[in-house]
Amino acid sequence: MAIWEEKIECCPREELQQLQLERLQSSLNRAYKNVSFYRKIFDEKKIVPEDISTLEEFKHLPLTTKQDLQNNYPYGLFAVPLREVVRIHTTTETIDTPTVIGYTRNDLKNWGTQVARFLTAGGVTHDDVMQISFHYGLFTGAFGLHHGAECIGASVIPASSENLDRQIRIMQDYRTTVLVATPSFALVLADRLQKLGIDPKTLSLRKGLFGAEPWSEKTRREVEERLFIAVYDHYGVSELSGPGIAGECDAKSGLHLAEDFFLAEIIDPQTGAPLPPGQSGELVLTTLTREAFPLLRYRTGDITSLDFSPCTCGRTLARMQRVMERVDDVIIVQGIHVVPGQIEKVLKEIEGCEPHYQIVVSRENHRDTLEVHVAVSENIFFDEMKRQRSLLEQIRSVLMRHIGFRVEVKLVERKTLAENLQQSGKIIDKRVL
Repeated sequence: MAIWEEKIECCPREELQQLQLERLQSSLNRAYKNVSFYRKIFDEKKIVPEDISTLEEFKHLPLTTKQDLQNNYPYGLFAVPLREVVRIHTTTETIDTPTVIGYTRNDLKNWGTQVARFLTAGGVTHDDVMQISFHYGLFTGAFGLHHGAECIGASVIPASSENLDRQIRIMQDYRTTVLVATPSFALVLADRLQKLGIDPKTLSLRKGLFGAEPWSEKTRREVEERLFIAVYDHYGVSELSGPGIAGECDAKSGLHLAEDFFLAEIIDPQTGAPLPPGQSGELVLTTLTREAFPLLRYRTGDITSLDFSPCTCGRTLARMQRVMERVDDVIIVQGIHVVPGQIEKVLKEIEGCEPHYQIVVSRENHRDTLEVHVAVSENIFFDEMKRQRSLLEQIRSVLMRHIGFRVEVKLVERKTLAENLQQSGKIIDKRVL
């Protein structure tokens, strides 16, 4: 079983913790000296970075939240001058103020190393042809995986969001061996191959590296059986670097964390108190090497647990369990973080709509769909059909512009929607994840 950096990935826990502490102290000083947001926190708490001599002492620092990042939009949390930032990405939330993430040259180098590790753990080598079917844009996913693949010497096909038939043609003609995509895309691909009468065994595919949305072991089995490939999970958080934070090895018993780049904690999402190893809670991450955008004790919003026991693959890096829940009401649809509050904000600005809505998420033919039920005033609901259709199209158009994909809209009487909300709540997720 190949390991990209055996010295680090198989490092004794005591040595790894010492390395974490050394890098943490450097990161604390960088944040204090160069980021006014953190300097203010340290000064108010009368904390001197040099006085933090253990990992346990560090856990007394306040947590950093998504709101903190939004309050410092766009460059308020950068720790280097803009002239030293060579790459800028943003997060995928459907909000007016996204998080802006900067990278120095060294940050990009480290990012490539992180991704190279989990690609290698998943069996990818320099002989592979890797087709990346994530959208290339401000989102971190495609670029991080692209860079990591080039680090190990694999051939990269930046297929991005090409239509499905074009993706299949690329796989056939260019002899793709590794597919990088969402698991739902893989199932849609399997459906299309079946419809076209193409036997997946005639393709050169042998691996699938999937992420950007929740998925289960049942989904893994279905993809493996239909495409005849080995499937691996990986985890990333755009604010912290994107893909490369953790990934599976052949043991598939958890995702190995890049602990020399990130310090991981599990906290009680209600109280913020640290939880013991093995207990489920909210994942909190601290960057240990980031130069442009250091984050201290950042609340990811993802629920998971950590296993610090050695893996059968030989790696000693902690393993996190697959994320299936969040502490907030954010919904991940088609790889996009949909924020319900933003939908409410949009609806309030449309004449005829009322600030009452219900979100219904479904999965049809392996594709996620989002439907928004909107309460409208009685005069609109009982008005002529032409006016209803006009309002419907207006809502659909505005939501699509804010969210980034097609949204179905249904106009509902206020009384009916109120009853539905009482029975089912604001969000109905029908997907079996």
